[in-house]
Amino acid sequence: MTEATAGAGLTPGARKILQAAARLFYSRGITAVGVDLIAKEAGVTKKTLYDRFGSKEALVGAYLRARDERWREWLEGRVAARAGASASERLLATFDALEEWMRRENPRGCGFVNAAAELPDPQHPGRKVISGQKRWLRTFLRELAAEAGAREPDRLAEELVLLHEGATVLNGLQVMPDPVARARSMARAALEREGCPAPPH
Repeated sequence: MTEATAGAGLTPGARKILQAAARLFYSRGITAVGVDLIAKEAGVTKKTLYDRFGSKEALVGAYLRARDERWREWLEGRVAARAGASASERLLATFDALEEWMRRENPRGCGFVNAAAELPDPQHPGRKVISGQKRWLRTFLRELAAEAGAREPDRLAEELVLLHEGATVLNGLQVMPDPVARARSMARAALEREGCPAPPH
């Protein structure tokens, strides 16, 4: 799913605003980007932006929700493509999906982590989206861990979330080579410890 389709229920003007905001917020940062620039990039008036979204805060929330929808669809799709594989293989496939996502979508690191650093207010609509996204990932991994027969699926899911998030941040900072591959290797070891059938290397 692209930025253009992420807001499929919006008016054409609102979609243009959301697309422009997504590009600018991710590339320049949320705080550094004002509504004047977003409106200019979208080819609409500032009044149209406020008519469609109400406030910059609401637009930030919409941007993060659209990004969340794209990431969930991406990850679920890549895992579903391994339908004939074991649950352990599909758990490891989440790291393959992450690696590809980082190459295609995240040259500046995780958009959610970047946004969280700029949104200290826990009541900001964007913070709620970010927290929900991370909880969803934990639940998704927990379901796969249980299906794989993990002795402690909750613990395994938490470890895998930590590996996902750590690899994402380190990839954005470029402080070590292939952090996602390293995280995948550590995930394999965790699966073996939990008694899950180890997929072939």
